[in-house]
Amino acid sequence: MLEPMAQRYVRPDWVRRCNAMAGAAGGAAAVVPLRADDLLAAAATSLGLDATDTSAFTLAGVDGDWEDRFRRLVAAVDDSPLHVVGRLMTSEELLRGLRTRALLARNLAEHPEVRDEPIEAPIVVTGPARSGTTILFELLALDPGVRSPIAADVLHPVPPPGVGRAEVLAMTECEQELWADVQPEFAAIHELRSDLPVECITLSLPSFAGNHWSMVLGGLGDWVPDVGADLALHRLVLQTVQHGHEPATWILKTPGYLLMLDDLLAAYPDARIIQTHRDPAKTMPSTVSTTAMVQWLRTDEVDLDGLAALIGAVFTDALATVARRRADGTIPGIFGDVRFADLMADPVAAIGGAYAQIGRPLTDAHADAIRAYVRDKPRGKHGTHRYTAAEWGFDADAARAQLADYLSAFAVPLEP
Repeated sequence: MLEPMAQRYVRPDWVRRCNAMAGAAGGAAAVVPLRADDLLAAAATSLGLDATDTSAFTLAGVDGDWEDRFRRLVAAVDDSPLHVVGRLMTSEELLRGLRTRALLARNLAEHPEVRDEPIEAPIVVTGPARSGTTILFELLALDPGVRSPIAADVLHPVPPPGVGRAEVLAMTECEQELWADVQPEFAAIHELRSDLPVECITLSLPSFAGNHWSMVLGGLGDWVPDVGADLALHRLVLQTVQHGHEPATWILKTPGYLLMLDDLLAAYPDARIIQTHRDPAKTMPSTVSTTAMVQWLRTDEVDLDGLAALIGAVFTDALATVARRRADGTIPGIFGDVRFADLMADPVAAIGGAYAQIGRPLTDAHADAIRAYVRDKPRGKHGTHRYTAAEWGFDADAARAQLADYLSAFAVPLEP
């Protein structure tokens, strides 16, 4: 049995006290109730809408029966063992998701041409978590010829009436910073800022259909993701942000796309996919560590043994399947590849190689921007995420043996 999170991390005093005070009030659910009708009414009222009419949140022809998903999700969240701070964080996300839906619907009614915005040949980064996807995403976003989903833009694709850019940035920064405030060690795992690009699971949160919820909350009863609905809302957010500007080549990223490439390519048939590669003896345990930390931000009950078993099985199958299908040509799409070791050693060369594979030139301006970014953001700037495979439930040799064909196919070097 793996060492529990409570023995690995010490909660900040303010988090511990907020969570402990629930005992005097009947528990976390009494302090922060989560009820679908109350959330719907609160979101509507905050925008001056009829609190009894849920049609204001409907995006006709976009993502299907959102309300059923929302109600199932809220019921599952309410049954989850979240602590006070976890319930507050989740309540805010649910309310923001509802408000975003209403604002998107209003904007779409005023500007139906938004649905005609072309989202063509996006460049999509995917690969195992901790294989360099985040730094690659940030470096690709420096390309003068692309656009990336900056947090402030996509968390608030239609700002509320009367809210200016400075306030949007402040609202976004606060939400981004909170994760590391709840557990400071999170900053060494993943940096969140209002001016950095965010993953697609964050962008499409208002669909109430994506993997954001299962990642941060774990098992959620009879709520299940709906990839098609999630990607439909994803497209609308990109179209909304792009509207009024020249069409862009979007840079997108989510490790989870590795598990759903067919769905991704059904939504974006002309996508250019850049797959990252790293020794699974590093990525598997680090994925467990990262996912466990994200859940620990909201609950005291993190099932590490279950997470390790699930992540090991899911990513082993995904990596092996993608390697086989890319080799036999049964998966469509144009792929580029970036090995973690190459990205760390020479990011310009690594990105140039991947760009050549997908038919995109690496400009001098982009190369210069990459060098400057790496110089100003050295590895470990926010601390180092150190771990061993065994600490998070893996045997390094076994993980590599299960993926021997994958390692050979992409010439992935093993790490100490």
